Amino acid sequence: MANPLMATLSGVKRLDAGLEFSWQDEPGVVLAIAELRFLCPCAHCVSEISGKRIIKREDVATDITLVDMQPVGNYAYRILFSDGHDSGIYPLKYLYKLCCEADE
Repeated sequence: MANPLMATLSGVKRLDAGLEFSWQDEPGVVLAIAELRFLCPCAHCVSEISGKRIIKREDVATDITLVDMQPVGNYAYRILFSDGHDSGIYPLKYLYKLCCEADE
């Protein structure tokens, strides 16, 4: 995948398997909802001091669903999950990084 600073999101599609992110000139990559919830970058999920993940994989229900996804300016999305968690802001650069890692 290309340089994350140059990556342009061209579409997001909700699928049974998760969310499919399409980046300009690249095939779509599906990220599971449970994986997105686990990888939430908010201060409730990642320590602001150490940068270590606080939430554990087993803390995320395997049947968690997406409730809503809202754009934050032109740089991020706020994702709301069925467990009530809604404080994560996912910058496009972070989503691109997750897509790159999932594609490997």
